Amino acid sequence: MSVETTTAPPAIAPADLVAWVEEIAELTQPDEIVWCDGSVEERDRLYDAMVASGMAIRLNPELRPDSYLFRSDPSDVARVESRTFICSERESDAGPTNNWAEPAAMKQTLRGLFAGCMRGRTMYVIPFSMGPLGGTISRLGVELSDSPYVVVNMRIMTRMGTEALAAIAEGGDWVPAIHSVGYPLVDADGAARPDVAWPCNAEKYITHFPETREIWSFGSGYGGNALLGKKCYALRIASVLARDEGWLAEHMLILKITGPDGRVYHLTAAFPSACGKTNLAMLRPTIPGWTVETVGDDIAWMRPGPDGRLYAINPEAGFFGVAPGTSLKTNPTALEALDHDTIFTNVALTDDGDIWWEGMTDEPPAHLVDWLGNDWTPEDERLAAHPNSRFTVRADQAASISDNWDDPAGVPIDVILFGGRRATNIPLVTETYGWEHGVFVGATVSSEQTAAAEGSVGALRRDPFAMLPFCGYNMADYWAHWLDLGNSLGEGAPKVFQVNWFRKDADGSFLWPGFGDNARAIEWALRRVNGEVEAVDRFNGRLPRPEDLNTEGLDLPEERLTALFDVDHAAWSEECDLTEAYFEQFGEKLPQALMDELHHIRVRIAEELGEEPPTFPEASAH
Repeated sequence: MSVETTTAPPAIAPADLVAWVEEIAELTQPDEIVWCDGSVEERDRLYDAMVASGMAIRLNPELRPDSYLFRSDPSDVARVESRTFICSERESDAGPTNNWAEPAAMKQTLRGLFAGCMRGRTMYVIPFSMGPLGGTISRLGVELSDSPYVVVNMRIMTRMGTEALAAIAEGGDWVPAIHSVGYPLVDADGAARPDVAWPCNAEKYITHFPETREIWSFGSGYGGNALLGKKCYALRIASVLARDEGWLAEHMLILKITGPDGRVYHLTAAFPSACGKTNLAMLRPTIPGWTVETVGDDIAWMRPGPDGRLYAINPEAGFFGVAPGTSLKTNPTALEALDHDTIFTNVALTDDGDIWWEGMTDEPPAHLVDWLGNDWTPEDERLAAHPNSRFTVRADQAASISDNWDDPAGVPIDVILFGGRRATNIPLVTETYGWEHGVFVGATVSSEQTAAAEGSVGALRRDPFAMLPFCGYNMADYWAHWLDLGNSLGEGAPKVFQVNWFRKDADGSFLWPGFGDNARAIEWALRRVNGEVEAVDRFNGRLPRPEDLNTEGLDLPEERLTALFDVDHAAWSEECDLTEAYFEQFGEKLPQALMDELHHIRVRIAEELGEEPPTFPEASAH
């Protein structure tokens, strides 16, 4: 691929950064080095070169201006959790939910893989800021990559280029991140091979070194495997930085909500996959007088402010969203944001040069070219777009974006929500009894497997804090960090609630309409923050009184409303046993406070049933 290049680092590049770039270049042996400046001119050169090489397809400029379609190799379509490693000095620091590798051994493996891996290619030096440049919560990084696809995506997803480099030059700490698709065009003997539309390697490693704050990724060109500012930095490395420095790096959206009285609230929310997170991030309330704006759709960095409250920023500058299912019905704000300047990966191509995916329209087009580049018609059994196909778009292209979404100081958080996909047991909205109970709720977030739709509570897929694949250290230590931070916040800590939009009746039908009506549950939570309404204390938390949930305009029979808040003692007792078994894997690192909260639920169940409460467990057990 012919691109205008330079091998000379910018004059402002600090000596330690230049030395590191030279060291990695000596290892990987690229033909050329480009220091990215983040300019429009640079972006356009890269797009033109990728279109010319066949890596990118320029979409119809009248229908989708300045937008491009990429098709990945079928073996490289998603994050690869089985090849994602936390290389901490001690295995116990990675914990039972992470893949651990010994750092020195992994570094030796990586150096073998990276040796000569960029022959025949350009190595791009990508300086970037996670969060607004110069913000007190923001952090800097530099990714080295042999993928122009990574460059154009990082330009959207981060504050990338000369300004970030200048911040590094001024002495800002930065995280080094090294990426290669693992497809050199020249071998060690000098023999050349042609490039392919989507280079990658069958062998993949996505590795993190918490103590040295390094990221090394080999073999994949896709998504979070390659855009190292995203999950690798913003969660796995940042969660370790947050633990060490007294803040939080979370897999949470951030909303700005304004009530009818003009009062402004900010809310963060953690949802596992397939639980409506993107829809909530761009919520359009169905109740009059309330407005919801987007601060962030995926990640929140939160730090205690001088007033004792928790302040959050969105460390990203764009959305890297799942395309299938996004429509004018489910998420019009997201769909409308994709009208221009968007990167699409693994969606289908229409005959007039636009894009399509399953769920985008009620009826599919009569003919498409699918994500594999093959002709497709509605009669074909295979999907036209890959289920994990994506769009990359600047956050400020969304009409819902808040005017303070990139405030360097962050926004003060009033409420934290935890949600899962539960057909049973979990009510529509529940207020926790306090910070420790809230951490317990976050630690036990789960979704029910398909088999659980029939009513079993045994088939739970745990995703604590929606961080299971993203926590850079032992999950039990992570919970302890949350508990410690809550103690330091004291009265300034946000209130914690649990929500569940997915409760079903005996016939398997959803009890709650969802989407814009989810604002009704959030409205109750905010009224609780204000002390405007009372709540009903139950064994699992505080529930709304029926008259306090705004159901005006909803066709919601009384029996369905009752079912949305039904809590069954026997089912919850069974789930308590499952939770205790789940906690056992963390051994002595499990915070005693979480076992205490589990015991409190059991005691409250017994009290509601008029039974003898269980004996409090020995603290020495954990």
